[in-house]
Amino acid sequence: MKQRTITAIVAGLIFLPIVMLGGRLFYFFVYIIASIGIFELMRMKKIARYSVSSGLTLLLMWALMFPKNLVEDFNFAEYITKSEITLLVVLLLLSYTVLVKNRFTFDDAGFLLLSAVYIGMGFNYLIETRDAQLEYIFYALFIVWATDTGAYLFGRAFGRHKLWPQISPKKTVEGALGGVILACLVAVIFQLIQPLNHSMVIVILVTILISIAGQIGDLVESAFKRHYAVKDSGKILPGHGGVLDRFDSLIFILPILHLINFIPAIN
Repeated sequence: MKQRTITAIVAGLIFLPIVMLGGRLFYFFVYIIASIGIFELMRMKKIARYSVSSGLTLLLMWALMFPKNLVEDFNFAEYITKSEITLLVVLLLLSYTVLVKNRFTFDDAGFLLLSAVYIGMGFNYLIETRDAQLEYIFYALFIVWATDTGAYLFGRAFGRHKLWPQISPKKTVEGALGGVILACLVAVIFQLIQPLNHSMVIVILVTILISIAGQIGDLVESAFKRHYAVKDSGKILPGHGGVLDRFDSLIFILPILHLINFIPAIN
């Protein structure tokens, strides 16, 4: 627990100032942590980090993450769109399965493509949310942290019924409900101190939705690890595991917030 706390404090002292500064430094930082995240998935699948397929996957993820304002500044959309880049990488990966005579399989290609979209779009919305309004980043972070804390505390105190033992044996229904309750309490306090562009009722309803979604994102990561028989996605954060162990909920909820138009469009 001591190591976990120290890591959380140090990571917070690095991450939060970069988030507040925003801009190119923030983009660079997000690109680094996203790249580590996708390498963690490749390690689980035992796909070589230094290979043609991995390089194509990394390029696709970077393209999907490319900030909207930079796309507009450089007029990239006039030449090639993100969907066209995705299709090109799909065709190249499928061609690669033939060139290496199925040593790299269709299943491997599917895994890498899904990983690139999952990680790339998740972190893309981290960038887009920061570019839209800073308070929405902090809202999302506080809800994720509150959900995790509430689930842990309520689970320890009242946990009796397993939530999904085949995937995450320690999680309980009571803990999941406690996570939602604490998230709503934090959301109300946040709305009173730093009002978002929505009514209190809307904020509470959205908080319930994304608190549940965040817990699903955490279960998705747990399912990956159980399927590939690994304890943590990585070791870069002592006491916490890897990048995906810490960002799994956040990159799951941010696309949802954008899909329901909760976060304002970038000016």
